[in-house]
Amino acid sequence: MVDDHTTFAELLTGALSQEPDLHSVGVADDVESSVRLCAVLRPDVVVMDYHLSGGNGVTASARILRDRPGTRIIMLTGDPTQHVMEAAASTGICAFLPKDGSLATLLETVRSARCGTMAVHPSLLAAAHSDRRAGAEVPALTQRELQVLRLMAQGHSVGTNARLLSITPNTCRGYVKAILVKLGAHSQLEAVAVASRLGLLTARP
Repeated sequence: MVDDHTTFAELLTGALSQEPDLHSVGVADDVESSVRLCAVLRPDVVVMDYHLSGGNGVTASARILRDRPGTRIIMLTGDPTQHVMEAAASTGICAFLPKDGSLATLLETVRSARCGTMAVHPSLLAAAHSDRRAGAEVPALTQRELQVLRLMAQGHSVGTNARLLSITPNTCRGYVKAILVKLGAHSQLEAVAVASRLGLLTARP
């Protein structure tokens, strides 16, 4: 757990430790201590606040993932902006959640976080949507491409998305490639960030 608010960190650490399948191994309160602690303790999952002393959660995440790319990082924030979401996506974090969200959502995300995907809570997408650049050109995606894109934003794998949409994995990969081309993105993470900025994840199909 990485947070510079001691009370919040202690409460959340206590809640995590009460779960039979989870164990909290340590708490850090700034960028430098988080990087040092992760190098020593080698946690599977890091719950990272965005606002930290000595930088921010994106900076800390980038340094942690540079040394241990298999670490799963869940970022918490109370005031998302599109810039922050795109920067977070570029580091390779697994999820972006509201800091005032439910414990149940956080626990579910801790258990399901996977490297290579990024799940973003709908409330943060809506907030970032209001912050996006005015007048940005929105590419035309088909209804099926929008369905695949929104499942990507939930952090599902290609196989899971294909099953949910009753299509083959190869067909789903084809939609993913088309989405990347239309959004000018180089990865699914970047595609989700760009789509959020353009309002594609909150617009009506």
